[in-house]
Amino acid sequence: MTGQKPGSSIPAGIHPRIDKLERHIDALMLELHQARYEQRRDAMTDALTGLGNRLALVNAFIEAQDAAALGAAPPALLLLNLDGFKALKNSAGHAAADQILVTVAMRITSAVRENDVVTRLGGDEFAVLLPATPQTRATAVGNRILAALEPNIDLGNNSVRCGASMGLRLAERHHSAEDLLQEADMAMEESKSEGRNKLKVFDPATLHARQLQRQIVGELREAIRSDQLVLFYQPIVELATGRIEGSEALVRWKHPVHGLIMPDHFIPVAEATGLIAELGRWVLRTAVGQLRRWRDDHVVPQEDFSMRINVSAADLQSLEFVDDVGEALADAGLPPESLVLELTESAIIHNNELDRYTLASLHRLGVGLEIDDFGAGYSSMGYLRKLPVDRVKVDRQFVRDLGSDPLQLGFLAAIQQVIRSCGLEGIWEGIETAEQAEALRSIGCASGQGYFFGRPVPGAEFTELLSLRQAWPV
Repeated sequence: MTGQKPGSSIPAGIHPRIDKLERHIDALMLELHQARYEQRRDAMTDALTGLGNRLALVNAFIEAQDAAALGAAPPALLLLNLDGFKALKNSAGHAAADQILVTVAMRITSAVRENDVVTRLGGDEFAVLLPATPQTRATAVGNRILAALEPNIDLGNNSVRCGASMGLRLAERHHSAEDLLQEADMAMEESKSEGRNKLKVFDPATLHARQLQRQIVGELREAIRSDQLVLFYQPIVELATGRIEGSEALVRWKHPVHGLIMPDHFIPVAEATGLIAELGRWVLRTAVGQLRRWRDDHVVPQEDFSMRINVSAADLQSLEFVDDVGEALADAGLPPESLVLELTESAIIHNNELDRYTLASLHRLGVGLEIDDFGAGYSSMGYLRKLPVDRVKVDRQFVRDLGSDPLQLGFLAAIQQVIRSCGLEGIWEGIETAEQAEALRSIGCASGQGYFFGRPVPGAEFTELLSLRQAWPV
């Protein structure tokens, strides 16, 4: 047939059109493939720095773990966080902060090997995956990165230094990407706690400590809700008369498995994990509630008897704390002066704006403010005169040597004179004998606390003590 190729049913004039269509389809497929590639690349790229992002890190980790399963060395992960970046961002502004991050990204990239994968996980956190890398070599790469970050970064009008805290974790066969990141993060946090611009290798003991901490936090939160906590009370005594003028409330944990746990074992965990505020509210309300019952039962006088509770640094940094104190006193129907808050020197030594606001607000509320363990730390007379405190509780170390050192009593008299010159009252801790109590009374010390007057005991026992003991011989 004319117009048709031999052996073909398609007319000859159609073939050029088919060829053109096939080329067009090929071009469209190539464009589609390129678009998909670019979309995937964008999905794995940090927009600011051009580095890979978390998804890129995970993909690189999976590839490295697959290679390790076939006999290659396991990968290592370096995780780093810039030191003081938040303060730099607040002072220099967002544009300068972005410039810092871009410069840091370039410096990290310049310090690693060609096959290492540099990523930005967000904010000022960067990660470097090192495929098939033993710990010694990974440490060397990490130290090169830290050295590269040492020089100042030029911001035009000024320059800044931006070091980093770094954690290193070598992957194991069972690791997921999330496991590796979490354990590298633990090492990085250890690095921060030990000082800036350091590399810290993950220690399995750190993981155990974190797991134990999480367990304790969960159990402690349950303890607050299920009445496992209990307050013990220790008397504060007027040395001139032996009268019990107040009590200190001390929290204990009646653990269902481990028995009575002292605060030294759980207060630091509560402070480190933010649970201290909830714990503090429980102590506050339980203590003022006990004082209300003692007053109602006529076990203590309606006036001239105070309840002391310990206050943490976190309490001073809480905007709600003053309201919590006021509400607890109002609910118990107690005047503010019946409550004394004991603050450690470490809690107030920074004397920042929020601390000053909280202390001033508590002072206006009318509660007593007392510095605990005075003399064990900073002990500056300057801050004693500036802070709105009423009393200081002198650390037990000063009373310990009474009787064995003939010069000690004169030294204590000098401390007492300084306290008085600041317009404050002094409470002396650690009194264990009648002789110590008498010596302190002889130099004009007003109040004391210690095993001679009574150990911390549960509320029922302290109530009995209040009923039976009106005064100690001194």
